[in-house]
Amino acid sequence: MTEYEKEWFEKDYYAILGVTENASAKEIKSKYRKLARELHPDANPGDTGAEGRFKEVSAAYDVIGDEDKRARYDEVRKMGPIGPMFGGGRGPGPGDFNVGMHDIGDLLGGLFNRGGRSRGGPGAAQGQRGNDIEVDLTLDFDDAVNGLETAISLTSEATCSGCGGTGSEPGSPPSKCESCDGKGVHDENQGLFSFSRPCQSCGGRGSVISSPCTTCRGSGSEVRPREVKVRIPAGVKTGQKIRLKKRGAPGWGGGPPGDLFVHVNVKQHELFGRSGKDLTLEVPITFSEAALGANVKVPTLNGEVVKIRIPPGTVSGKTFRLKGRGGAGDLLVTVAVAVPQELSTQQRDAVEAFAEATTDSPRAHLGV
Repeated sequence: MTEYEKEWFEKDYYAILGVTENASAKEIKSKYRKLARELHPDANPGDTGAEGRFKEVSAAYDVIGDEDKRARYDEVRKMGPIGPMFGGGRGPGPGDFNVGMHDIGDLLGGLFNRGGRSRGGPGAAQGQRGNDIEVDLTLDFDDAVNGLETAISLTSEATCSGCGGTGSEPGSPPSKCESCDGKGVHDENQGLFSFSRPCQSCGGRGSVISSPCTTCRGSGSEVRPREVKVRIPAGVKTGQKIRLKKRGAPGWGGGPPGDLFVHVNVKQHELFGRSGKDLTLEVPITFSEAALGANVKVPTLNGEVVKIRIPPGTVSGKTFRLKGRGGAGDLLVTVAVAVPQELSTQQRDAVEAFAEATTDSPRAHLGV
């Protein structure tokens, strides 16, 4: 059994994340995000204990946070390290295995990454995919509507700056593993079927590090600040998630990097709102403008001022659509008749005269 497989038996990833084995994917993700934020190096500068827990939590989520890996992890832990395929314990007895040859091939392929590739050589076993990283990004209203290119600063696992991810001290490159001849796996024939298991000498890498990098201690990665450029599409909203493939934590043993997920939060605007792709704006108008009609000036998000025609008899709540004036969509202008809180003597006389001249009640249809 390789060190990688032993870790699955020895570590309870559910306990590390503080969830039950029956926890839903949503519960696992929520717990991971909470712990990751609490333990992140940015929130605990100089705290090596928190940094270690951060890595441990990330490693646990990488397995049970992935549906396929979680299923394999649960299956391996149920089987235990004593089965004959791991080289220990008794042989199978009646009822020990109730699967066909196709199922056995799938199981062995899943456990030992049969047929995969890594940096070690053409036959090396598949490495472990890097962890996904999640960050929050707050945008101004204008930038969310129009879109932009920006850079996100974060501190996270990254390819080691000292060795470039090889895990070996510069000038002392890894050497080919003699045990597996650089393939990273050993092929074994068990009569009716055969399978490959990772080489115990090199852990499936296909190479051996004789002089580990002093920066990352041979892991190939380090926690350090870095910047990632991201293109924010026009019209992005609060709650949306942008995925940057392979910009997460580096993989292990030749595995691919994880992804970077950017969670967007958009600031509110003092004047404008949003409805789908359109912008919204409420514009107060006077009673005389609503009754007689008028040309009213309206601001737009880009600073330009346009005029809209208010027809005579316009009611409060009427919405006008200005096409192409709302960034990626239109500008929806809703008028509201403003009622003055205080009237001058002249205004009061005019309103009273209007009231006296009004003979039809707007409530006549109510029968009261």
